[in-house]
Amino acid sequence: MGTPDDRAPLAERVGQLLDEGLPLTIVAAGDPVLRRGAEPFDGQLEPALLARFVEALRITMRAAPGVGLAAPQVGVELRIAVIEDPAPVPEEVRRVRGRVPQPFRVLVNPSYEPVGATRAAFFEGCLSVPGWQAVVARPAEVRLTGQDEHGRALDEVFSGWPARIVQHETDHLDGVLYLDRAESRSLSSNQAMAERWAQPTPEEAARALGFELP
Repeated sequence: MGTPDDRAPLAERVGQLLDEGLPLTIVAAGDPVLRRGAEPFDGQLEPALLARFVEALRITMRAAPGVGLAAPQVGVELRIAVIEDPAPVPEEVRRVRGRVPQPFRVLVNPSYEPVGATRAAFFEGCLSVPGWQAVVARPAEVRLTGQDEHGRALDEVFSGWPARIVQHETDHLDGVLYLDRAESRSLSSNQAMAERWAQPTPEEAARALGFELP
């Protein structure tokens, strides 16, 4: 637990960040804040400031647009992330990827562990790595623990695309980018994705680009 004096600088920085206006600026890969790992949230932001910060994350995520955003992506090294996915995708994509709508929710001090050994590989992107996507094999089902923004315990199993989202955002809090877990030969520009690899699964991309799927 930090002392009040320890916490003040971070709270002041967050307040200043919010006063600069919304949406917040998303930090791009190459900034050390994305690699240091975030400190556990233990009250560094008093409730009103925390609520403002969470709302800023929501606004910034939606404006991007994205389906998740972690605090380090806006330069704040706290273990806080938000997710939300309306899942506006064709039925075939929804079925193959397990992409179902997720309501807006806040993850505080999240951590995850695989449930079973099944892995799923799909193209994945990141707001901090704009313009690119790559195939990442991840556990198809995970157990996520942590709290919400009100301190209530979170212990939930996620599968399909929601499992991918919570893994991606929790990884950010550990200083991990999706590129660290990606098949490097699959790296594709958004333009190439739209023109060549928009299929529900990356099997055709794997054959053409020369990488293996799990």
